[in-house]
Amino acid sequence: MPTDPQKLSIPNIAEVLPASGGLPAVRVTTKNAAGTIYLHGGHVTSWTPVGNKDVLWCSQKSNYEAEKPIRGGVPICFPWFGKKADDPTGPPHGYARLMPWELESINHQDGEVTVTVALKNNDAGKKWWPHDFIIRHRVTFGRELAMQLEVTNTGHHPFTFQEAQHTYFAVGDVRKVRVSGLAGVNYRSDIDGSLAKPRPGDILITAETDRIYLDTQAPVVLEDPSLNRRITMNKLNSKNTVIWNPWIAKAKNMPDFGDDEWPEMICMETCNVAEFGPKILPNQTHIMATRLRVDPL
Repeated sequence: MPTDPQKLSIPNIAEVLPASGGLPAVRVTTKNAAGTIYLHGGHVTSWTPVGNKDVLWCSQKSNYEAEKPIRGGVPICFPWFGKKADDPTGPPHGYARLMPWELESINHQDGEVTVTVALKNNDAGKKWWPHDFIIRHRVTFGRELAMQLEVTNTGHHPFTFQEAQHTYFAVGDVRKVRVSGLAGVNYRSDIDGSLAKPRPGDILITAETDRIYLDTQAPVVLEDPSLNRRITMNKLNSKNTVIWNPWIAKAKNMPDFGDDEWPEMICMETCNVAEFGPKILPNQTHIMATRLRVDPL
C-alpha cells in the first residue's frame, strides 16, 4: 500500500497540504528557499530562493483539476512531447502530467529539502502507451533548484520515449530578456516545422517563438534586466533545449492562459524529444536533470 503522504511531512519545513483546487502538494519552507510541488503530475509550481521573487511562473487562469494539466511551473512531459505521433486524440505532451503521483520521501538537510515523487504505468496509462515503467522526480529546493527525472524500464521489452522538464520562468518583460548559450545551434521551428541555420548572438523574443534546439547540452542563461537577475540553467543528459513564448494571438487562444500574461513568462526546457528520444532496455534507468541558479545582474 502507498505511504500516507501526511506521515512524510516535516512540521514547519515540508508539509503535505491541500493546495489550489484541493490538490495535495508539498509546501517547502527553509532558511534558503520556499517552494511547492504538486502530487498531480509530479509538478513543481514554485521556487523562491531567499532574497528573490518566485523564479517560476504560473498562469492565473491555470486549471487545478484532476486529469487537466497545470499551466506553468515545471510540467513533466512523458512519454511523448507535443502531439502523439500515431494518435492525434492523445493528450498533448503525454499523460504523466495529468496523473496523480505517489509521494515516496521527503528529506531535509542543511537548509535543503528533497522531495521524491513517483509514477508507475497503470491501466489508464496503458490505454495510451503499453510499456511498464516507473518515473521518479527528485526535486531539491534550496538556494538552487535541482530536478532529476529518472525513467526506469520495469518491463520485458526495450522502449523509446520523449521527455521534458517544461520549465516556465517568470520575467519582468519577455521583450527585454536575452537568452544565451544557444548561439550557432541548429533549431527546428515548431510553428512551421522549418529547420533553421545557426544564428550568432543572443536570442531575443520579438514574436511567437517555439523552437527545439537540436543536439545541445550546453548551459542556457536568461538575463532579465526588468527583475535585475540572471538565471542559469544547467542540464544533464538532455540533448535538446526548447524556447517558447506564445505571444499575443496564441495566448488569446488558450483557455488556461491569460490574454495579457505572455510578457510575464518564457519557457526554457530541458528535454529529449523527436529523434533524440532515449531508448532503454529492461531494468535500465535513464536520468535527465536540470539545475537552476539565480544571480543578480
